[in-house]
Amino acid sequence: MFEIIRSRDAYEWKFGDRVILRHTKEEPFATAILREKTYTTDRGTVKEEIVVKERIPLTEYTLTDSGVIFHAGDVQVKVEPQEGQNRVMALLTGTSRYAFEFAFPKIPGEPVFGGGEQYRQLNLQGKYVKNLVSEHIKAKTVLEKAFLPRALYKEKAHEEIGTYAPMPIFVFGDCTLIYVDTKADGIEHFEHDRYLFSYDNCPEKIVWLREDSYEALGRALTREFPNRQYLPDWCHDGMIMGVQGGTDVILKTARDMIESGIKVSGIWSQDWSGFNRTVMGYQVYWNWEADEKLYHDLRDCIQKLREMGIRFLAYINPYLLEGSRLYEYCKEQGYLITKKDGSIYHIKSTTFNAGMIDLTNPKAVEYTKEVLIKKNMLDLGIKGWMADFGEYLPLDCVLHNGDPTKLHNLWPFLWAKLNRRAVEEYGDPDVFFFTRSGYLGVQEFTPIMWNGDQHTDTTRDYGMPCVMPASFNLGFSGLTLMHSDVGGFFSFGKLKRNPELVIRWMEMSALSPLMRSHESIRPWANAQPYDKKTAPYTARLSAFHAALKPYVKKVVEEAREGLPSIRPDFYVSGDFKDHHDEYAYFFGSDVFVAPVIERKAKTRTVFLPEGQWVSFADGRDYDGGQEITFAARLGVPTAFYRKESAFKEIFSEAAKLLP
Repeated sequence: MFEIIRSRDAYEWKFGDRVILRHTKEEPFATAILREKTYTTDRGTVKEEIVVKERIPLTEYTLTDSGVIFHAGDVQVKVEPQEGQNRVMALLTGTSRYAFEFAFPKIPGEPVFGGGEQYRQLNLQGKYVKNLVSEHIKAKTVLEKAFLPRALYKEKAHEEIGTYAPMPIFVFGDCTLIYVDTKADGIEHFEHDRYLFSYDNCPEKIVWLREDSYEALGRALTREFPNRQYLPDWCHDGMIMGVQGGTDVILKTARDMIESGIKVSGIWSQDWSGFNRTVMGYQVYWNWEADEKLYHDLRDCIQKLREMGIRFLAYINPYLLEGSRLYEYCKEQGYLITKKDGSIYHIKSTTFNAGMIDLTNPKAVEYTKEVLIKKNMLDLGIKGWMADFGEYLPLDCVLHNGDPTKLHNLWPFLWAKLNRRAVEEYGDPDVFFFTRSGYLGVQEFTPIMWNGDQHTDTTRDYGMPCVMPASFNLGFSGLTLMHSDVGGFFSFGKLKRNPELVIRWMEMSALSPLMRSHESIRPWANAQPYDKKTAPYTARLSAFHAALKPYVKKVVEEAREGLPSIRPDFYVSGDFKDHHDEYAYFFGSDVFVAPVIERKAKTRTVFLPEGQWVSFADGRDYDGGQEITFAARLGVPTAFYRKESAFKEIFSEAAKLLP
C-alpha cells in the first residue's frame, strides 16, 4: 500500500493511489524559514506581527539508510518513513532556529475537514486554518450586532473567526487523514495549488491514515489519540438547567420547573462563587470557593436538590480575580504566572483583571486539584462543572517551567488533564466536567466539549447555526462528544434572544448528547427555558430527550470508539456528493436532524439521506434520497429515525411526547 518512488528529478511517497509526499527542485517538500514574531494578546485574542528574514527552499535530497534528508547548505530536515497497516508515519528532525513549511500534493476540488473546532464552514478547501489556540469571540463583532441595523450586519468569513480548539488534523474526501505532531504556532493553507503547512519549529512527526470509511478512520484515530470521553448516567434523565442568583433562587426555580413538568437532571449555577457585575453583564466572581452570602447553606441546598432528583453543577477556570481572597493567597505562594519583571501578569476578561494559575508549577497544580476542586467543590456534593477558558496564556509571560510560545497551544490540554485527575482521584463516577478549549489529544481528559460562547442569534458566523460545522470538524479531529449552550451566551444591546430562539435551540439540543442551557451574560434581557412562555416547550423537549436515553447512551459509547456523536449528512455514505445541507446532521447513525435556523420560519426543507425514515413530528414514513419540505412547528424537532433501527420502539414512544 505504501511505496517510495525515486527518479532523477523527483522523490515521492505513494499511499494507495494517493501521492502524499512529492519533492522536486522546482517544488521542494520542505522550506526553512528564518523569521521573528511579536505577539500581542487582548482578552484572549492573539495577534502576530511576523518579519520573514529568509526563506531557504531545501531543494536537494540525499538518501540515507533510514530515510531521506532534504537540505540546502547546512540547513536540513531528516525524514524517516515508518509503515504500518493503513498508516504511514514520517519522523522529522530539522535544523533548530528555523520555522518549517511543508508542501503536500493536492487533489483539485477535494473536500477537507477537521482542523479542530472550525465554526464557519465544514469544507476547508480554499481556506486556511490557524494552528493557534485563541478566544473565539471578538468584542467588535458583538458591538456591531448590538448597534447596527440587522440588515447592515455582514457575517464574518471563516478566516476572521478564531477557535478555542485548533488541531492540526485534517481528513480528505477519500478517507485519508493527516495529522502533524506539533505544539507550535502555525498555519495550514488549502487555497494554493499545493497544501502548505507551516510551523514555528520542526514537527516531531507527520502521520497519514487511510481507511475505506469515515467510521473506520475515526476508530483508527482513537489508536493515535485515546478517547476517554464520557457522561454520567444521570445526565440523560433530562435537561441541565442554567440557573443563577443564589440558594433561594435556585431552590424556588427548581420547584417551579418540577411543577411545570420540566425534566431537570441538573442545575448549573456558574455564580456559586459570587457574581461580578460589569459593563458587559452578569459575570462570575473568579474566586473558587462558595459565596457564603449568595449561596448560604450550599451543602444543605445541594442535598435538597438531590432529594428532588437534581444534581448541582458549578464553574471554575484557571484564573483568579485580582484582589480576591484566593488571588492574594496564590500570589503570595508564587502560584501565578508573572511578567519578566517579576510582577503578576494580568489578563483582562471584558473589563476586569485576573491572575493566571501556573499549570507548569507542580505546587500550583496540586493546590488547584486538592483545594479548589476536591475540597471546595467535590466535598460539597457538586457533581459537575464548566472547566472554562484555557486559551488565554500570554506568549510573553514567565512560567515556572517552560517557554510560553511552545506551551500556549498545550495550555487547555494541561487544564483538562488537571480537572480529570481531580475527578478520577476523587473516585465518584457521577462527576463530570465540560470544556471549550483544547488541542491534540485532549479527548483523553475532557469528558465532553461544548461549542463555546455562541451569540444569542441565528447568524451563521457566531450564532446557533455555527454549532453544526464546529461539531462536524471536531468529530473529524477526534473530539467525538460535544454539545452547546442552549440559547447561546453573548448578549449586548439588541443582541438578545427571544423565546423562539430558545425553543429552536432546545429542539436541536434535545437530539444531542447533552441538553444544557445557559442564562447568557445578561440573564435579565434574555428569554430563559424556565420562563412561563417557554416552560411548556421545555417540559416536552426535556421529556423527549430523557425518553431517548437508551439511544443516547449508545451514541456516547460509540463516541469513545471514535465515531462522532454529531455527524454531517454524508458521513454514513462516505461520499461528499451526498452533502446537501451544512446545518443538518446525523445524531449517531439512526437519527437525522435538520434544525430550524431561520427566524420566524414556517417550513424546513430537508434532503433526507438514503434509506427509509420515520418523522418524529408526524409518524409518517419517508423515502430517503429526496428533498422534502416540512412544516416547522415550534417545539417539534424536524428530525427522523431509521425505520429499521433497533431503537424504533423507543423513538416511537418518545415521539408521542411531542405535540
